[in-house]
Amino acid sequence: MASEQLSLDGWAVLALLCEGDRHGWALVRALAPEGEIGRVWSIRRALVYRTAELAIDAGLAQRAGVEPGSRGSPRTILHATAAGQRAVAGWLAEPVAHVRELRSALLLKLLFAHRGALDPRPLLSAQHTVLAQTIEALEATADTDRTFEATVRAFRLETARAGLRFVERELARPARPPRKIT
Repeated sequence: MASEQLSLDGWAVLALLCEGDRHGWALVRALAPEGEIGRVWSIRRALVYRTAELAIDAGLAQRAGVEPGSRGSPRTILHATAAGQRAVAGWLAEPVAHVRELRSALLLKLLFAHRGALDPRPLLSAQHTVLAQTIEALEATADTDRTFEATVRAFRLETARAGLRFVERELARPARPPRKIT
């Protein structure tokens, strides 16, 4: 699994490891639906462990030691490698390509940018450009037929417009240093 092939699950796990070393159960708790990341993107427990293993296999994370567990079983501590940290930094700066990714990937990137006290404006500016281009392309192909494809295009267009309004509002907010959440 090269960083270019990471799923959103993989990015979420790796981004958490970039914040600091963690054991698998801490990742599971953070990514549970009621967890600090799970409110934006949640991952089932078994998939968290599998995703962490894939990141290790790809050289993006590594085992960094063992600590005693609260119930007797030792916990393996995981650590993002330098390659993993570079990959996450690149991912956080890259706008999402598809309208369908706004709710999931863009919001997750903004959450991790906030948690890492990173300025979200470069990402938001790049996202603005992508959305404006998407809207322009969809408006150019707008038609009046009654096919389902026309319905899909209309939905994508309205979703892109809403996304653009969101990005513009975020960019218009007064600059303030993001608060790091722990």
